Amino acid sequence: MQWTHRSRAALALAAIALVAGACSTDDDGSILSPEAAMESADNATRIYDQVEFLGNPLVSEVTIVKANHDAYNRMQPYATTTFRPQTEQFVTSFGRSTTLASTLGSVLYPDILVVDPTKPANTAGWLSWALNNGWGGRLLSDDVVDLGLTAIFSSFLDPNNALCAPFQLPLCTDNASANDRAFGTTFPYLASPN
Repeated sequence: MQWTHRSRAALALAAIALVAGACSTDDDGSILSPEAAMESADNATRIYDQVEFLGNPLVSEVTIVKANHDAYNRMQPYATTTFRPQTEQFVTSFGRSTTLASTLGSVLYPDILVVDPTKPANTAGWLSWALNNGWGGRLLSDDVVDLGLTAIFSSFLDPNNALCAPFQLPLCTDNASANDRAFGTTFPYLASPN
């Protein structure tokens, strides 16, 4: 077969029509490849399930019965009345007072990180909003395990039936007082993995 200029042009137009027909446009009008168009369509109908909820560290991991973790993860931070009693029961199960349990419950629920941007940013830190009228949030350097254990088991918030002195063994520290690598100075700030 001999290709004329006209037949080559018709073939080129047919190829362009096939490619254009196999593509789609994005929301901004740009042309997507067939693969990207399929992925975009898939994302439009995809349903996402919340797998883990971590507002305040250690609340679910330490104070909620393992069998209830799935329900906790799906319902938080809106199920205070369902889970706060479990957290408070955990605290009192070690002989700590109901007053301490109620105080901790009122600070940890709803299970969200509180940030008060009207406070000075240099007062940021986990539970600083509750402990010293600070900014709140959480710093990478916050030793949340020691802070949590100290709040529950030590004399820091309640001297009655304390099981350890603040930040001392056996129940008030995990003995990991610092990260093994320095944090970065730019986002994401975490040290690169080894």
